[in-house]
Amino acid sequence: MKKLSLLFAFLLLISCKQNTSEEKIPVEPDNGIGDGATPPPVFSFSENIEEAHNKTAFMNKEAISFDINLKFGGKTRLDGKVSMITNSSKVRVDKSDGTSIIYDGKEVFITPETASNDGARFDIFTWQYFFAMPFKLTDPGTVWKKEKNRILDSIQYETARLSFESNVGDSPDDWYVVYKDTETNRLKAAAYIVTFGKERDKAEEDPHAIVYSDYKNFENVDLATTWSFHNWNEKEGFGDKLGEATLTNFEFFEPEDGYFEAPKTSKIVKK
Repeated sequence: MKKLSLLFAFLLLISCKQNTSEEKIPVEPDNGIGDGATPPPVFSFSENIEEAHNKTAFMNKEAISFDINLKFGGKTRLDGKVSMITNSSKVRVDKSDGTSIIYDGKEVFITPETASNDGARFDIFTWQYFFAMPFKLTDPGTVWKKEKNRILDSIQYETARLSFESNVGDSPDDWYVVYKDTETNRLKAAAYIVTFGKERDKAEEDPHAIVYSDYKNFENVDLATTWSFHNWNEKEGFGDKLGEATLTNFEFFEPEDGYFEAPKTSKIVKK
């Protein structure tokens, strides 16, 4: 009996040591939102950004539209209205000159048939992606690699490299270096290459960057109303300003039947 008592005491001592060596999960104090006993969720770099922009509220809406005025070198590159399903499955760009570009989920169309195809596929996919980027960072096929902090306007930002699995989108060889605001967790900037119509090696000789600013909270979603475009390189970071865009008149809406379908007076824009 004495031996059994000693064995029990020995096992109890080991058990206590094992319990005290386990990692303790901090518990948030009760703030009136929860029961105070559930630890907060842990987010990754990309999830932090999506959470800060309220991806859930954004994706709960069917479609969104906005006006965009985009200039490079002082000349208008795009003036019109961009409409899109919030998951980017369908997109429409209505330019102020009467030209419309439509992606119906399968093909890209342009109307009228006499309109020039030049830059049409680039326009339909690029500008809506820059707009929707804070909500697409965890899409299927995204690949992330955490990188060093980088400087923008004398402020340090967390960065990570975003690339894509093969056969994702029109330009799967594109990559982005994403800057996250350490205070707000919002998307601050993204350096990028454009491989559309060119080889990756050639594109990497001329990277650029977009900076997001003048955020507006629209129906509980944070949206940047100003973009600026810059030269960029790995060593020196941001260089000369190349262009800028102003976004206005945001509207969540439910598209009417046929809104993202090409009219009869259109033609397909091939890759």
